[in-house]
Parts: sequence; C-alpha cells; structure tokens
Amino acid sequence: MSSHRRRVKHFDRKSGPRKALLRGLVTSLIEHGRITTTVDRAKEVRRHVEKAITLGKKGDLAATRLLLSRFPNKEAVATIMKDLSPRFKTRPGGYTRIIKIGRRPGDTAEMAFLEFVDYDFEAKAAKTEEAPKAKKADAKAAKPAVKAKKASTKLVAAKKKAVKKTQKKARAAARA
Repeated sequence: MSSHRRRVKHFDRKSGPRKALLRGLVTSLIEHGRITTTVDRAKEVRRHVEKAITLGKKGDLAATRLLLSRFPNKEAVATIMKDLSPRFKTRPGGYTRIIKIGRRPGDTAEMAFLEFVDYDFEAKAAKTEEAPKAKKADAKAAKPAVKAKKASTKLVAAKKKAVKKTQKKARAAARA
C-alpha cells in the first residue's frame, strides 16, 4: 500500500483498536515521561501528545473537556493541564523526542524511546535506587516468599528444558 497522501498510520487495525492503542500509549507517556515502543508507533503517538499539550496550554474548561473526550483518563488529563502545559508554556512545540535504540530481538522491529524533551533519566534512576533502601525492612519479612519463588522458577526452567529435549528428539525422529 502506498504511503503517499496518507495522514495516519493504521497499524493493521480497525479504528476502535487503533484508538485504544494510541490512547494507551499517550496515557503511558504522560504517566511515566518516557516509553519504549516501535519507531512508527512513537511517530504517530508524538502527533497526539503534542496536540494535547498545545491544547492544554489554553487551560480552560473547554480544553479540559476536549482532552477528556480524546483520552478518557482523568489523571492523564489532569497531568497535562496542571503539570505538562505549564512546564512547556514558553516552548512553541516539539515537546517530545524520539531516540532510536536498535531492533527488537523477536521480530527485528525498529525500537525507540519516546520521551519529553525535559525528561531527566538520572533523576528517575536515583529515585528507583532510593526506593529499595527504604524497603529493606520489608525485604527481610518477605524472604520465605522469595525462596518459594526461586524454587518455582527452577521448576519452570526444568520443565522448559524437558520440553526442549523432547522437541529435539521428535525433530530428529521426523528427519530420519
């Protein structure tokens, strides 16, 4: 199919599932500040996020209602109105960036980070490091659960190994 004069990417989906996909990606980006997705999806989501932030800059009730009709997630819309729009008040556009990160191993799809231009990776990393320190007391109480989880992980690994072995034997028998 030709890509000339085509306004949006369809992602091999009908309009309902496509809208749901884009709404989910937009909401995730607003919530986390950075998401990992395919390059094509990132380029399409970028259009929607940028329009949403520009609309949020108006700051009136009509803009809020329009955003809620497009993204029916009150927390996401509140974040756009109260956090993102003021953050980018002086910026005339270009609130996001796409950073290509190579290909996905499964299907070799080109992957990328989609993030806001003022996203601070170091601050996020420092926050996630502080959280485990606070939870050390809880970790001691959860040790038996961890041991049980490790045991179940070993069982799953052993089962996978057995399945692989039987598959290998079946393939060898089929070739013979």
